[in-house]
Amino acid sequence: MKVARPAGVSRRLALAAATAGLAAAFVVAFAGEHDASAHTMQPAASSAKAAAFTAAMNKLWEDHIVWTRMVIVDFAAGLPDLKTAEVRLLRNQADIGNAIKPYYGAAAGNRLTQLLRTHILEAVPVLAAAKAGDTAKLNAALKTWYVNGRQIAAFMTKANPDAWPLSMTSSMMKRHLQLTTAEAAARIGGKWAADVAAYDKVHAEILEMATMLSSGIIAQFPGRF
Repeated sequence: MKVARPAGVSRRLALAAATAGLAAAFVVAFAGEHDASAHTMQPAASSAKAAAFTAAMNKLWEDHIVWTRMVIVDFAAGLPDLKTAEVRLLRNQADIGNAIKPYYGAAAGNRLTQLLRTHILEAVPVLAAAKAGDTAKLNAALKTWYVNGRQIAAFMTKANPDAWPLSMTSSMMKRHLQLTTAEAAARIGGKWAADVAAYDKVHAEILEMATMLSSGIIAQFPGRF
């Protein structure tokens, strides 16, 4: 005889399954990837101008993960400031694109902003599917998100192939997606200690990425620094 579960229990089971699926999906997606720390670049700052540029790049990418976290927290809890946090997060993508315009031109800066906006917008279906407990939609959303990550990596490599080989940019972007997914899974699943630990890893990795970018630009345009 089949015993019907109370609605609250069924909801929690669905959420647990989605969270497990979220974690499993990124483990499979990144199986065999090299640790991004193997590609860490040392800061190339050798002047006050270079140091200021490095600090500014760090701030832009820290804003990226801080406002991503705010969106994850607001989305998971259904908080009323979600839309405001989303607007601020999307503004950050324009800020990052504008930061490279002096070096790669307006078209390149706008293209990076477009790719990063897609990076943010395509994370929404991932969160929605995880929260709803829809594993099929979750896997599809993750697959689409990873495609965008590869596009961002290819864009970076095209702009500066000597400093940013595809193996490096791909590893960095995939690691960023992996860690952000772990952060979201922990938050949605109510695993608070894991959530904090995941964000600490996100923060450390994004500073590696920011260093990769600032060091590469300084090396590519030494006359500007």
